[in-house]
Amino acid sequence: MRKHTMGLLAMAAVSTLALSACGGAEVGEPSGDDTAAGGGDTIRIGIKYDQPGLGLQEGDEFTGFDTDVARYVADKLGYSEDQIEWVETISANRETALQNGDVDMIFATYSINDERKELIDFAGPYFVAGQDLLVAADNTDIKGPEDLEGKNLCSVTGSTSAENIKKDYAEGVQLVERGGYAECATALASGAVDAVTTDDIILAGLAAAEQNAGKFKVVGAPFSEERYGVGLPDGSTDECEKINTAIGEMIEDGTWEELIAKNTEGTDYTPNADLNPPEQDACA
Repeated sequence: MRKHTMGLLAMAAVSTLALSACGGAEVGEPSGDDTAAGGGDTIRIGIKYDQPGLGLQEGDEFTGFDTDVARYVADKLGYSEDQIEWVETISANRETALQNGDVDMIFATYSINDERKELIDFAGPYFVAGQDLLVAADNTDIKGPEDLEGKNLCSVTGSTSAENIKKDYAEGVQLVERGGYAECATALASGAVDAVTTDDIILAGLAAAEQNAGKFKVVGAPFSEERYGVGLPDGSTDECEKINTAIGEMIEDGTWEELIAKNTEGTDYTPNADLNPPEQDACA
């Protein structure tokens, strides 16, 4: 009889543990045993690893505006920096990473649009960028995309930003593709191209990189609107509301402005004041 009773107690204990393991905490509520994505007492945040000023891996350090905003938001959700697990998330794989549970959220120059909202949720926006141009610091000829007629323009392979300029502003522009924006910056420094194009804050981050200090400037005439949001798995309404609250606090307490200045230092970059700092969308 004693042996039978002990066996029942053991089975009950196993059942209790199994139930506990299934009950993961929500984002912002670390339990010590479970996490937002069920992988330990951490939160997994997707970022870019190769964008100076936004999301850049330098050895064991992760720097940039996106990573700084992510740290602020994670702290408001109850996660210290040593509980953040950074995950490289390239543009083409962002929705898949969220759908597969590879990350809990993404801060990676992730523009909010209706097509993506069919697949995932967004919090934010936390910044509104615009397509712009990066030129040599002493350039006085290029003040906007219409001044690129007959000039060489660099953008990253697969990007549509340079094609948009050719289509809408300067039919005679010569397009030059490179594998990354660092390569475009090298081409600009050597005089092989006259300008580089992508979102203005990406260009500002590129200009602020130590190796480019004093070489480049952002023209400051944005001609598109890109609303950067926090990517979340579909159905994350509660998490979205918590993140929006954190973003609002970041803007209100002055941290947002400090982080912009820190990550674009030395470039004279100023965000579009008509669009920034942005108001956050209602969570669906």
